[in-house]
Amino acid sequence: MIENLKENAASFLSYSIGNSAHGLPIKTFEFGSPKYPRVLCVGGVHGDEIEGVSLAWSLWEEFIKSYLFKLNTVLIPEFNPDGILYKTRCNANNVDLNRNLPTKDWTSQVLNPRYPPGPHAGSEPENQALLKLWNQHPIQFVFSLHSWNPLINTNGPCDDEAKILHQYLGSPIEPSMGYPTPGALGTFSGLEKGIGTITLEIKRGLKINEVITQYKPALLEAFKSLEKRLN
Repeated sequence: MIENLKENAASFLSYSIGNSAHGLPIKTFEFGSPKYPRVLCVGGVHGDEIEGVSLAWSLWEEFIKSYLFKLNTVLIPEFNPDGILYKTRCNANNVDLNRNLPTKDWTSQVLNPRYPPGPHAGSEPENQALLKLWNQHPIQFVFSLHSWNPLINTNGPCDDEAKILHQYLGSPIEPSMGYPTPGALGTFSGLEKGIGTITLEIKRGLKINEVITQYKPALLEAFKSLEKRLN
């Protein structure tokens, strides 16, 4: 038991991948040895989607107590700290970070006033920090935690994990959000890089204790599936 605790403690890192538009640190936590497949789990891309932030922090609490996966998990609970602070979807520059990544379909055209894409692809410091992290050590799977109508949005090879989430949650599995999403993480990593990417839409307004009770066990089972599949 003591040896396991020592191993777990040694496998935990805390750092910042960069700063937000207003200079807040983007707190990042890394679990497991870098010799294992690397998994990115990110919450708070949209600052008004507190359900995903809460779920990400609940994973942090779980992993701090015990992390035995043969995965190198990079956990970013609050990717958009300015938006979380001000309870806004966008960052402090009024840019939707999930419409700002340098995808082939990125456009400066504002397709919807809720989703301003920014002056150019990858213009925002939050996404620049993410891209730097990505280039330093390639990611092999992505969980992006959001809230809207319950949905398991899939891009790239992630069918096994999506089916597990569906079994636990009953949320539909869809390869499309049902509307254009240029500059989105799912497009960037899943469609263009061929990396399994699940955008998990939690029921908006669900009580936080219910978010954790319902969604955390499902995610942990998906991690178990990844461990088997990627190693």
